[in-house]
Amino acid sequence: MHCCQSPETIQPATTTVPPSIRPSLMATIVMDRIGRLFINLQQVRAVPQMLTEVAPSMPGTLRDTEVPGFFRERYIHAGYRPLHQGWRYYFLSLFQRHNETINVWTHLLGSLLVLVKFLQLAETVDFIHDAHAWPLLILLLSSLAYMACSTVAHLLAAKSEFYHYCFFFLDYVGVAQYQYGSAVAHFYYAVEPDYHQWVSSVFMPTASFLCCLSCLGCCYGKYRNHSLRVWVRKVGQVVPSAMAYAWDTSPVFHRLLLWPTSHSDDITAAASGVVGDSAISFHGGQVAFFLSSAFFFTNPLPERLFPGHCDFLGQGHQLFHVFLVICTLCQIQASHLDYLGRRPLYTQLHGERGAAATIYLVQYGATQVVCVCIAVFMARKVKRLLDCRDKSK
Repeated sequence: MHCCQSPETIQPATTTVPPSIRPSLMATIVMDRIGRLFINLQQVRAVPQMLTEVAPSMPGTLRDTEVPGFFRERYIHAGYRPLHQGWRYYFLSLFQRHNETINVWTHLLGSLLVLVKFLQLAETVDFIHDAHAWPLLILLLSSLAYMACSTVAHLLAAKSEFYHYCFFFLDYVGVAQYQYGSAVAHFYYAVEPDYHQWVSSVFMPTASFLCCLSCLGCCYGKYRNHSLRVWVRKVGQVVPSAMAYAWDTSPVFHRLLLWPTSHSDDITAAASGVVGDSAISFHGGQVAFFLSSAFFFTNPLPERLFPGHCDFLGQGHQLFHVFLVICTLCQIQASHLDYLGRRPLYTQLHGERGAAATIYLVQYGATQVVCVCIAVFMARKVKRLLDCRDKSK
């Protein structure tokens, strides 16, 4: 009869490595890991070759003298993609070195950062059932929209003259969305009671009107791109956008101006429904970064100082993108902190059930429909202009 041991009594076999073998074993493990790392690096270095094999016929970039005038940017002498290629070429040019590469990637990565932030907030913020969270939701969606539209415009606009205009009209629709998202977040969360009392009946209707005016000004300025002087076109694009920014951000400006006195002691802070103001530094940051981005948008620096040396990296528009992404992230953080910390105040101003937020959500959709109609109208004007020009040849 066999005697069986219980499972508890069975001990696993152990192997003792003699001390003399341990150094060589450790060296083998280290060399194995270094070998794997080397293989991974080799795979990364092979990515450009893989892209070349996928698209072996991708043409190289051109100089400014080889492309039509409407594609040329001041002080950028090379790195232009050829026109009238297949859509596959322009999508794959995401991984090609040209003068729009950094513009594409700055807002592509920015949109991914906003998306990650969105997913993080969705874990703690009830965007579906809490109406008071809808202004924050509008800000997040509009931020994603403007970065996505900008990415698409800079990636695909080299397809042809018609698509060049169409995709940048789409970009301006995205900008208008972001303007509205900024306005509703600032007015809902950042506004102080006395300023709300002054503008409550006109703030959001005016913001919607300025969004549409900004979209129209940018589209029309682009449409008349090469028939007007540069400064005239810039005025047509910048002035409506500057008016929209000044109005949309006025609650933040007012709050920043009052903050040193209104929050100098705990009594005043408690009276306003807020204990402390953790968002104020982020509001200051978003203003500073936006003004920095506006400077580089209106001034082609540093390429004006180094013509032909910033064709790939160092363009003012690239810096504009970077500062605007940082501005947006500061703005989202500030709005989230206000959503958490100023609830007694904004529920008092906008209603306990958030009826105003519902109105602003509907108004957001209506404003974007109007902006899309403006872009479609301007695209048809471009189409008629190009058709007439082709017939006259």
